[in-house]
Amino acid sequence: MAHGDITHIDIPVSDFGRATEFYSSLFGWQIAEIPGFEGYPMWQAPNKISGGGLAPRSDGFTHPRSYVEVDSIDDTVAKATAAGAEVLMEKSPITETSWWAVISDHDGNPIGLYEGTTDPEGA
Repeated sequence: MAHGDITHIDIPVSDFGRATEFYSSLFGWQIAEIPGFEGYPMWQAPNKISGGGLAPRSDGFTHPRSYVEVDSIDDTVAKATAAGAEVLMEKSPITETSWWAVISDHDGNPIGLYEGTTDPEGA
């Protein structure tokens, strides 16, 4: 994916089993936990391009969050904060070759940022 592409959408859920049944039967999504990401079932749409995760609902995470692929989280956060954005979550590792962070825009909309690859072969 390229800088600026929507790469992932997390959906906050309170019951993984119920959510898995709902989304797989409604949209035909394939949903499964993958090694290294236990407790975070990943979903993939029938187009094999769109996807995301079912994440535990919490006080600070009550609505779906889209993640945008960026060339550099550090550069994007610097540019965003200079334009008035707020950092909601600092850059954190996902794997040895990928990171994420969360910012909010002027209206308080959270925007996830993703840098790297979850494929060690692509590193």
